[in-house]
Amino acid sequence: MSLTRLTLRDFRNHAATRLEGMRAFNVLVGENGAGKTNVLEAISLLAPGRGLRRAQPAEMAGREGGGGFAVAADMEDGAVQIGTSTAHEAPNRRLVRINGAEGPAARLGEWLSITWLTPAMDRLFAESAGSRRRFLDRLVLARDPGHARNATRYETALRERNRLLGEPAEPDPLWLDGIEAQMAESGAAMAMARAALVADLGHVLENVPEQPFARPSLDYASDVPQSVEALRKLLREGRRRDRAAGRSLTGPHRDDLAVTLAAKNAPAADCSTGEQKAMLIAIVLAHAQLTAGERPRLLLLDEIAAHLDPVRRAALFGRLASSGAQVWMTGTEMAPFAEIDGSSAVWAVRDGVVDSL
Repeated sequence: MSLTRLTLRDFRNHAATRLEGMRAFNVLVGENGAGKTNVLEAISLLAPGRGLRRAQPAEMAGREGGGGFAVAADMEDGAVQIGTSTAHEAPNRRLVRINGAEGPAARLGEWLSITWLTPAMDRLFAESAGSRRRFLDRLVLARDPGHARNATRYETALRERNRLLGEPAEPDPLWLDGIEAQMAESGAAMAMARAALVADLGHVLENVPEQPFARPSLDYASDVPQSVEALRKLLREGRRRDRAAGRSLTGPHRDDLAVTLAAKNAPAADCSTGEQKAMLIAIVLAHAQLTAGERPRLLLLDEIAAHLDPVRRAALFGRLASSGAQVWMTGTEMAPFAEIDGSSAVWAVRDGVVDSL
């Protein structure tokens, strides 16, 4: 088991919610707007990053007029406690505690591996490259906690380089050297981790059947060298071009995850909505298989079962059961989860109140 207790205080519409008795499958059932997805969002904050809705901390506070919130969880029967919170006086400053000690959010990744699928992701392959980069980085982070630190260092240096390049006066070359050195070190590490994960996912996907989930082929679309010195050289040589453009045109912030439906050799963006969702599920299931046996893993699947036929639902539950991950799912009724009813913990959610069934 990954989580054994979850507590929410003043989180969105949950004034005071506590869930205990978790199992391998955990199902939240209730009407739309009851607060089911809010529970998944709270769990997603136990990983580095901004959670499954990418909201600002102040937006998640439940009290009218602002205020703080808290999300806390026990792992392994209380052996490890992790949590995140905000305070009224600093609503957008997120605090993280692990076993009572305050630390950076990046350290959460050392304890839990969390991946999610939400209805908002159904058109991921037709959206911007930035959405796919975030999805890929989440998969990398679930396997490599150090990826969060590299991404943060890179984004910080990228913003500073863009600021200097956009100023009227010519930037100091020595100052740019220092910034680009940081970008090259963290950027090459990011590109290497992304490429390695995509390659490993590809190996897993090659060995899964075409059905019932459409099998995708993956490619890390990147021109970034995975050598620190080579990337540093590219950044230095591109200064004049980037200054004219007003932004950095080289780096992992420009990369993409290219996905193709293997059976048709068709870009995912050109496939039907159903095929895109099936490929997305296939990627997440492959990732779950790839990370089996590593840190405790959570899969957060929002409204996933209702839109699958019985054959695909049975296949999904079978793959999830063998993944070894703790699975959290939401739905408006229990019928789609009938096959796992005997092996799941079920909670009814209504207006931010959660009761065990």
